[in-house]
Amino acid sequence: MKAQDIMAKDPRCVTPRTSIQEAASLMKSEDVGALPVVESESSKRLVGMVTDRDIAIRVVADGRDLRSTTVSDAMSKGAATAKAEDDLDDVMKVMGREQVRRIPIVDGRDELVGIVSQADVVRKASSDRKAENTVERISEPGGRHQG
Repeated sequence: MKAQDIMAKDPRCVTPRTSIQEAASLMKSEDVGALPVVESESSKRLVGMVTDRDIAIRVVADGRDLRSTTVSDAMSKGAATAKAEDDLDDVMKVMGREQVRRIPIVDGRDELVGIVSQADVVRKASSDRKAENTVERISEPGGRHQG
């Protein structure tokens, strides 16, 4: 099975210039804890991820203004990614190694085409044990969990 077989296609995303308030509102309406950050409205080139935890730690805890603070102030740059044609086993290895619950799926130009979540992996994985191992590795203490 390939990443493209289970990924959510064309996920909602934000740009570095999106306000934190708008990003948080989008997370709420989409019921997600992380959003891919793309270069611009016209370019889907992935530049990072922003999570609800990023917002809580880098914005709210510091007392920053939610309307004037932008995603670029809170996002994590250089997110781990996978390609649509990658085997699901390889995607699970990256998610476990990086301890992330969601991994953006990009094409050959690093443009966002989808996202695979921990829940997708658990529902679709060919080996229940591999999926279980992935969830365990993602959940290890001290990880840099993505929403």
